[in-house]
Amino acid sequence: MSLRVAATVEEGTLSPPSPETKAPAEVDWHMLDKSRFFFLGAALFSGVSAALYPTIVLKTRQQVSASNISCLKMSFSILRYEGLRGFYRGFGTSLMGTIPARALYMGALEVTKSSVGGATVRLGFSDATASAVANAAAGLSSAMAAQLVWTPVDVVSQRLMVDRYRNGVDAFQKIVCSDGFRGLYRGFGISILTYAPSNAVWWASYSVASRLIRAGLDRTDSMAALGVQGLSAAVASGVTAVITMPLDTVKTRLQVMDGVVEENGRRSAISAFQTVRSLVGEGGLGACYRGLGPRWASMAVSATTMVTTYEFLKRMSAKN
Repeated sequence: MSLRVAATVEEGTLSPPSPETKAPAEVDWHMLDKSRFFFLGAALFSGVSAALYPTIVLKTRQQVSASNISCLKMSFSILRYEGLRGFYRGFGTSLMGTIPARALYMGALEVTKSSVGGATVRLGFSDATASAVANAAAGLSSAMAAQLVWTPVDVVSQRLMVDRYRNGVDAFQKIVCSDGFRGLYRGFGISILTYAPSNAVWWASYSVASRLIRAGLDRTDSMAALGVQGLSAAVASGVTAVITMPLDTVKTRLQVMDGVVEENGRRSAISAFQTVRSLVGEGGLGACYRGLGPRWASMAVSATTMVTTYEFLKRMSAKN
């Protein structure tokens, strides 16, 4: 359903399609069975997260390494010394946080997309412009909402990926004992600076790419739609990964490594600027792009899987 038609339906000036009418191309927030949407979403995205988790472990290990180590060498090292379980360190903690974070993300995404899309259409913008603006605003708001839950989970799970803790509870207790509850939100500011623009860029790029690709296709069947979604997601991921990689590296360093420096006998938390200076000192600007390969691969596969799963989820959750 186009944003213009959706806005008109919400205003009550156009009746919804009859049962005989062809199903809409877009399932909006008001068309969803919310309980089914969140329940099925938790199950589907938990499976996707499990499949993609090893690439996140690789990326994190590369980002905190003091030297440049290739993905292949890092993979063999983990496999040799830790076994397959090494690729899933911190997964239980991550999964427990992913479910509520994902629910917040999906809720904020759909509500914002529907509200902003309808508002921009009523202001006289074209469908293409309204869609890009709505997707960018939805990406921004959903990332900010999810980070309230995801940042502490991210801090704990990333510590488990690179340090020796017994489990998530042990890591949580030690972080709180050493840094207080503020330690769980270490890197929160830069997480917002990383994920909010990243999501805005991703969803806006996805919207533009899907429209351009769809315009060049003659087919409109479900397989063609699946291909458009997958290719658009991969393109959007590549653009987003390159733009936001330095911020992601700084965020990971702040969250994982020892965040205390001593100057003139006083201990203080390390700043983002000091982290950047340390990174550049280690390997120049290229150090800020360590882990770009796994991150791009993770984002491309994750986004392609997530967006096709997400569109499938919305259709599965649509009201009769």
